[in-house]
Amino acid sequence: MDEFTRIHHWTAARQTADWQRKKGVIVGIGDDAAVVDPTAAADGIAEPKRLLLAVDTMVETVHFKQATMRDEDVGYKALAANISDIAAMGGVPLHALVSVSVPPSYGPERMRRLYDGLYECAERYGVAVAGGDTTSSPEHLVVAVTVTGTVEAGRELRRSGAMPGDAVFVTGAVGMSAAGLHALLTREGEAAHRGNPDVHAEEISEAAARDCGLAHSQLKGLVLAHQRPSPSVRAGRLLLGSGACRSLNDVSDGLASEAWELAEASGVRLTLIESLLPKSGSLAAYAAGTGMDPLEWMLYGGEDYCLLGTIAAEEAEKMRDVFYTEGIPFFIIGETDAGTPGVELKGYSGKKIELRKRGYNHFRP
Repeated sequence: MDEFTRIHHWTAARQTADWQRKKGVIVGIGDDAAVVDPTAAADGIAEPKRLLLAVDTMVETVHFKQATMRDEDVGYKALAANISDIAAMGGVPLHALVSVSVPPSYGPERMRRLYDGLYECAERYGVAVAGGDTTSSPEHLVVAVTVTGTVEAGRELRRSGAMPGDAVFVTGAVGMSAAGLHALLTREGEAAHRGNPDVHAEEISEAAARDCGLAHSQLKGLVLAHQRPSPSVRAGRLLLGSGACRSLNDVSDGLASEAWELAEASGVRLTLIESLLPKSGSLAAYAAGTGMDPLEWMLYGGEDYCLLGTIAAEEAEKMRDVFYTEGIPFFIIGETDAGTPGVELKGYSGKKIELRKRGYNHFRP
């Protein structure tokens, strides 16, 4: 297949023209550029709004490996990571542009599976895939996605709004994606030793669950947290609508790293309380079975894609009730203070330690 036949094979008949028009798409895939009217998009925003733009790139061997991510998972996660950035501003995701650099090892059918996963995510979150680009790559697959969204004008949630005395919250358990990746990589190593490196989630879940004494459903949940993350769009909208959320970030590079970003952007100190950090039972059980420290995954693992933020302390309990009604987790995990920007952890003993500014960083020496 030539380039244009492949694009048609990957994208044709995925989203109807009528459905895309409801998202404000006037001209979609097939022209030199997409044409959209964000004011016409059915995004639920009646008042004046602003456009949000986010872009994220996934590179094979850096962000994923064939033994830990199926092609469908790569496509799903590439879009989900971008949607999470829109959610972290309190916005509504609308459109996506998808750029792929394809090596010879990825034929048309493998890439179609990647687009299967990407469009599955797009359907789940109401995103119109409006265009993109396709090039060849000498060795590794690269997937870059740009997402647009909308948010009420002047109400977008930023990292820079935290104030001394705020409560610090997170909208989901942390560390699960890192634990799932550990399980996948451990199983990959065992499979490679047997001369069969092509092992995917279905096999690792069964084998690793037996090895570390977990129920199959427990380890499957950890693996899916890594392969199929759930961006917190509804949580972001609830936080924006409350009017009480002062700062917000998504947990992509690790809880400690994101907390540092809030602290530095807002000019405050964040104290995280270890006893309040949400630790799932499956994470605790897997860490115990493998001899790992769950706190390391929780603070520095990343790719959880829940939201971390601060809220006026007097509004925290009310916000928790709102989230409970919606069936969404909401955990108060710390507080903010005036002082030199930084992040510390208050342990079970009451002693505070400074948390290093560490998480995933592409260019760390």
